[in-house]
Amino acid sequence: MFFAVITLFPEMFEAITAYGISGRAAKREIVQVTCINPRDFATGNYKRVDERPFGGGPGMVMMAEPLSQAIQHAKELAKQVGCVQVPVVYMSPQGKTLNELAVQQFVEYDGLIVLCGRYEGVDERLIQQYVDQEWSIGDYVLSGGELPAMVLLDSIIRRLPGAMSDEQSAIQDSFVDGLLDCPQYTKPDQFEGLDVPEVLKSGHHANIEKWRFLQRYQRTLDRRPELVEKVELTKQQKKWLKDSNT
Repeated sequence: MFFAVITLFPEMFEAITAYGISGRAAKREIVQVTCINPRDFATGNYKRVDERPFGGGPGMVMMAEPLSQAIQHAKELAKQVGCVQVPVVYMSPQGKTLNELAVQQFVEYDGLIVLCGRYEGVDERLIQQYVDQEWSIGDYVLSGGELPAMVLLDSIIRRLPGAMSDEQSAIQDSFVDGLLDCPQYTKPDQFEGLDVPEVLKSGHHANIEKWRFLQRYQRTLDRRPELVEKVELTKQQKKWLKDSNT
């Protein structure tokens, strides 16, 4: 999958390309992550990419011209590697909140061009002309779009075939089926007076599956009850719930 990131701080994305699951995916060429600095398309001795906002006010606004050229360059790179469906995504607190359903839909694209804003934001005309989607990672403001962009890339890359050595782990993640994940335990059997649940040491896979589902369901009900209403349970899961309540 092809990713082009428009950012003033390309060095930050070494966190994606050099470490963990995403780093291994990059090394295996499952993904290609290219960072494009809009300063490379700016004019003048100082290569400025920001100016004072029209109408006054604090801060600076990223200029449309260097960003548009950076995006056009990203689209050309995408074409060169045969990618057709490559929307431009702007990471913005005004966008829709990223969730697991959106991540699964992003996986279906050939790639993404991700625009990272800075300062007070981006000239609105650039958004109108070039941006296909706006996404947020939560209702708060950060110094720039780089961290949200890394969140987006990591969430997508780990869903790609071959990115994870244990792909079953990705299937069982929180939110994949609408429920939170179950509690997890590892050695030793006892820690500060707390034991691992006996069912997890029983070797009885059906009982373990049932226990994990009931834990996931109850944990979601306790912590994120609004999610439970949207979950479509299987017949077996409904039976487990019924049995647990009798």
